[in-house]
Amino acid sequence: MDRQAIQERFDIIGRSPAIQHVIDRAFMVARTDITVLLQGESGVGKELIAHLIHELSTRKHQALVTVNCGAIPEGLIESELFGAERGAYTGAVERRTGYFEAADHGTIFLDEIGEMPAAAQVRLLRVLESGEFSRVGSNTSRKTDTRVVAATNKNLAREVELGRFREDLYYRLSTVIIKIPPLRERREDVVELFETFLHRFSQKYNTPRRTLDDGARQLILRYNWPGNVRELRNVVEQTVVLLRDEVITAERLRPYLRGVSASGAFGGGIVPVPRPEQGDSVEARERELIYRALLELRMEMRDLKEQIRTISSNIGIAVPRRVIEEGGLEGPRTDFVIVRDADRDNVSSFIEDVPFEIQGEEENGAHRLEEVPPEVEEGLPTLEDAERTLIAEALKRFDGNRRQTARALGISERTLYRKLKELEE
Repeated sequence: MDRQAIQERFDIIGRSPAIQHVIDRAFMVARTDITVLLQGESGVGKELIAHLIHELSTRKHQALVTVNCGAIPEGLIESELFGAERGAYTGAVERRTGYFEAADHGTIFLDEIGEMPAAAQVRLLRVLESGEFSRVGSNTSRKTDTRVVAATNKNLAREVELGRFREDLYYRLSTVIIKIPPLRERREDVVELFETFLHRFSQKYNTPRRTLDDGARQLILRYNWPGNVRELRNVVEQTVVLLRDEVITAERLRPYLRGVSASGAFGGGIVPVPRPEQGDSVEARERELIYRALLELRMEMRDLKEQIRTISSNIGIAVPRRVIEEGGLEGPRTDFVIVRDADRDNVSSFIEDVPFEIQGEEENGAHRLEEVPPEVEEGLPTLEDAERTLIAEALKRFDGNRRQTARALGISERTLYRKLKELEE
C-alpha cells in the first residue's frame, strides 16, 4: 500500500514533507509488535496515527482499546487498566475486567501517558517487560499479549529529569518515537485542510459551498493554529454554520481565530514562534516556553484593553485627577475624575497607562475603583506576575471552572491546582 492510498483510507490530509514522514514511519512499524510512542501537541491527530498503526498491523482483526490516562482518577487507574477482584476496594461489588485483558491479542492505545501516576507506572512497566499483570486485590499472575501504543503532548525526557516519570518506563515506551508536527510547521497543508473541511461541513449542514478569498487564505497561513487541526476544524465548522457569505473574507473570518483582535491587529496567535531543533539545550526549550507565555499575555492584555474601551464608551472613563490637572502620573492614586464623552479625547492617550481596573461592583449607585496591588514597572512584567495575571483572567472568563480553565491554558488540572497553590503562598 502506497502513501496516497494510506492517506485516502485514513483520511489524512496534507502533502507536506513533515506529514509524509509521519505516515512513512507509522507504516514501517505497523506490521511489527514494537512499542511506539507518539509525541505531539494537543490536536495534531495522535489518535488517528494510532488507528493507522493498528489497522495496518497483524492485529487489525482484534480490538483497539483506547485509554485516556489523564481522564481516570488516580485512585482508580490501576483497577481500570488491570482489573479488580470483588471486594478489592469500596464499591467493588463484582469482578472487573481491565483494559489490558480486553485488549488481549489486540492493541492498547494509552493516550496522555505523561499523566499516569507513579504507582501505575510500576505496574505498566511489568506488563511491557513480561506481559504479566495481576488484578487489584489478587495475587494471581495473568498473561496478556497486547501491543502498546502510547501518546503524550509532554516532553517525557524532561519529565524524567524532573522526577515525574520513571526513566526505565520511558526507555521501554520510546522504542520507536514518532513526532507528529504541529500545524504551524506544515503550513503548506493549511489551505487544503481548511477547504476540505469547508466542503464536508457544507454537505453535512446542507449549506451553499463556501470559498476563501486571497485575503482569507493569507490570514489562515499567517495564523499559528495553537490548537492545531482540532482548532482548524472547529473554526471551519463555525464559519459554515454562522456565516452566510459564499465567499469568506479575512474580515469575516478574523473573529473566529484566537489571538486576532477585532481591529485587525495580530496577536500572539499570529506571530511565528521559533521552534528549537532536536538536540537543543534545556535552556533553549525554556526560552521558547517563556516567549510563548509572553505572546499569550500580550493577547490577553489586548483583550482587556478592548473591554475597557467598550465599558468607557458607556459609563465614562475614571482617571486620576492629576492626569487632568498636571498631565502626569506621579503622586497618590486615590483622587479620581469621571471624564464623559465631551472631554474623552483630551485624556484618551492615558487610558492604557493608568494601573487601575474596574471591578464592576457598585456602591451608592457609582462604580467602585480599586488599585491593582502589584507594582507595575516599566517594560515587561515578571514571569510570576504574567502567570498570575493569565491564570486569574482565564478563571474569570470561565466563571471559576478549573477544568475549562486548564484546558484553555493548555495544562492539566493537576498543574493548575499546583500553580494556584503556589500563587497563594
